[in-house]
Amino acid sequence: MTKQENTSNCPLCNALSDPFCADRTREYLRCPCCDLIFVPPKLRLSMEAEKARYDLHQNDSADSGYRKFMNRLFQPLEKKLSPGAGGLDFGCGPGPTLSLMFEEAGYPCAIYDLHYANDPSVFERQYDFLTCSETMEHMYRPREEFKRFLTLVKPGGWIGIMTQLHDHAPVPFERWHYKNDDTHVCFFSTQTFQWLEKTYSLHLEFHSDNVILILSP
Repeated sequence: MTKQENTSNCPLCNALSDPFCADRTREYLRCPCCDLIFVPPKLRLSMEAEKARYDLHQNDSADSGYRKFMNRLFQPLEKKLSPGAGGLDFGCGPGPTLSLMFEEAGYPCAIYDLHYANDPSVFERQYDFLTCSETMEHMYRPREEFKRFLTLVKPGGWIGIMTQLHDHAPVPFERWHYKNDDTHVCFFSTQTFQWLEKTYSLHLEFHSDNVILILSP
C-alpha cells in the first residue's frame, strides 16, 4: 500500500492526515493541523452494527452513579444559564438523563439522537444552550455537526461538550481504553478545540473531567 493510499482527509478541518498508529482491529490517523485523531472511513461500523453496540449501554436516568457522571457537565453549564433557559441535548442515547436533570432544575430541554430520538423538527428553532455528552467521539462528520451546533444556539448561548481528550489520557494513545470502543471514531484534544475556537471566533472554557464550555458568538 502506498503512502497516498494510507492517507485520508481530516473530517474536521479537511487537512491531509497520515497514519498515527494501529491495533489489532483498527488503524488511526492524526491531523497535523487540528490534532484530531480519527479512524478512516473504511473501518467504521455500519449503522446497524453501531446501533447494536449502543443497545448494550445501560444508561438509566434513575441510576445515581450515571447522574453523578452527567453532573460533570451539568454543574458548570447550569451556572451559566439564566432562569428558564431552554436547551437541546444532542445525542441523548437510549436513556435520556442530562435533559431530565436540566428540566428538574427548571430548564426545559429537548432531545435528539440519531438512533433513539430522531426528530429533525428540533433543528427548526434555536436554543439558549446545547449539550453534547460523550457523543462527539462517535461523529463521522464532526465539522458538519459542530457547524450545526453553532446555528442551533442563540448568540450569547452556551454549548457544553464532554468527551475524553487524548492529550489528557493517563497512558499513551496505543494503550488508551477509550479508543477500544469500536463506535469511537474521533478523538479530540485541547489543541483540537483551540483550532475550533480560532476558526469560528469562539470563546472556550476548559473545565475538569474533559468538559468544554463554548460561548456562541
